[in-house]
Amino acid sequence: MFTGLIECEGIITRAERVSGGMRLEVYAPEFGRDMAIGDSIAVDGVCLTVIKFIRGAFLTDVSGETLDRTTLGTLRQGGKVNLERALRLSDRLGGHLVSGHIDAIGKIALKQPNGKFTVYQFQAPPEVMQYVVEKGSIAVDGISLTVARVGADGFTAAVIPQTEEVSTLKEKSSGALVNLEADMLGKYVKRFVALYAGVDDETPAAGKRGLGDMLREFTDGR
Repeated sequence: MFTGLIECEGIITRAERVSGGMRLEVYAPEFGRDMAIGDSIAVDGVCLTVIKFIRGAFLTDVSGETLDRTTLGTLRQGGKVNLERALRLSDRLGGHLVSGHIDAIGKIALKQPNGKFTVYQFQAPPEVMQYVVEKGSIAVDGISLTVARVGADGFTAAVIPQTEEVSTLKEKSSGALVNLEADMLGKYVKRFVALYAGVDDETPAAGKRGLGDMLREFTDGR
């Protein structure tokens, strides 16, 4: 479990394709000096496991499924990634609860300065947008962001200078791909409401109330 508060950037020193996946080496000498083999770490928002340390770098294996569902398959030597260690139960939760399990790949549609902030507009697929709400949280490349506006196929967020400084966002331009993870609380709420309504997540069972019908009943005060 993570918080979406990026600790630092790492540099890819090896991105080697192996049978069924990738061996990734990330150089970050000042990062996670208290980490151990087997620890979880978020790399651009993807939860990976440390398998070895080499001269200021850590190694991790990335499965084929993870490569297919995230942007990690596009990483090349010399590229930079966002890094965060797993949350301790005694830590402050400064961002929001992030699992490190990516829901989909999105894209930066627009990036422009607005005073001290930078406004980002992200395109996102429906499987992510169904959980996005104004003033809610979403993880973009592992960064906890607050949603400012919600559109039909995307959302905007105003990013503070501190967040840009410690993350790779400052180096990305319009068109760049990003990993998206929706707020897990929204996923649980949707699942529980669907079960209460007698539907199987997306498709109402025959003869049972749909999710929309149930919500309308609540709105009408029934």
